[in-house]
Amino acid sequence: MSMKHRDRVATALAHEAPDRCPMQVSFTPEFALRLRARKGKGLGKDHNPHGGGNAYDLEIGLDEDMLISSVGWANSYYSGDAYTDEWGVGWSSTEYRTPFGPGRYTEICKHPLADESVLASYRAPDPERPELYVDTARLLEHFGKEYWIVGATVTTIFETAWALRGLEPMLMDMLADPDLADAILDIPFNYHLAAAKRLARMGVDMIWTGDDVGSQKGMLISPETWRRFFKPRMARFIAEVKAIKPDIKIAYHSDGDIEDIIPELIEIGLDVLNPIQPACMDPAVIKRKYGDRLCFWGSIDEQYSLPFGSPEDLRREVRLRIETLGAKGGLIIGPTHHVQLDTPLENFDAMIDEIQKTRYAP
Repeated sequence: MSMKHRDRVATALAHEAPDRCPMQVSFTPEFALRLRARKGKGLGKDHNPHGGGNAYDLEIGLDEDMLISSVGWANSYYSGDAYTDEWGVGWSSTEYRTPFGPGRYTEICKHPLADESVLASYRAPDPERPELYVDTARLLEHFGKEYWIVGATVTTIFETAWALRGLEPMLMDMLADPDLADAILDIPFNYHLAAAKRLARMGVDMIWTGDDVGSQKGMLISPETWRRFFKPRMARFIAEVKAIKPDIKIAYHSDGDIEDIIPELIEIGLDVLNPIQPACMDPAVIKRKYGDRLCFWGSIDEQYSLPFGSPEDLRREVRLRIETLGAKGGLIIGPTHHVQLDTPLENFDAMIDEIQKTRYAP
């Protein structure tokens, strides 16, 4: 008998094998347009791959198990014309081309705290504005009994901080002026903590937090620097959210190889690690070392397999991940990033089909 979507996720996160591996997939707006073209429908301007205005019919139509609503700086990502977001971060728009047509992405071009003298007068947006939570309330009301509902507060500390300050100055501050670094890091930390606590009070099943602190071959910052600036904040974040809703699950996102800090993420209460990039960390090794204490989300390669592999490559990779990373449960499978415009639909379809039909070995 087929399980409810939310029960399928809950079973996997309890380190048990559900009827099939739960799945979560998100898309860039351009790829979503290609999916919609098969249905003869257009895509509204409010698409946001993290939620917060996303149209959920695509995810529901693919038989996904988690639906995501986002509150935070990550909601500032839009494709299109240049703009300045509500945090004062400036964005420029750049076109890129693929075999399947052109798309656009944004790059940061202005940092409102580049001059540290304006820090004292800087005011972050208000995380308590009711309109920020309308999407989540609607999601919980209409889909909460069937789907696993995730409240995303990603770019929780580091990424928003360096967007405000600039990446190189932020890294230099952590070494040369720790007090200044602390003051800047607290701005996004306090915002996203307030958002996560409100989402927990609303009843979401999971809070998705985190920052990109890994590169292809190791940490972007030293583990010691992570312990000084990020571990205490993340420990407080997890503790305060779980104090509100003890059964809530916490997922942490970082691209790249962050194995150096995985044991400490477990120590401070992390439940789920995302996205387990196979080009950076061996998923089977990560499962063997940490799978008794940690669950995983992602693991299908977005760098090589989806854009450049074959449909059979995707089918093999799905089966391998379920057999290894998902052994005896513990895995929510999906791409390691939003599916990009350069992905052939044949590869995407093969991935979805193989996830849906693959069953756990008895």
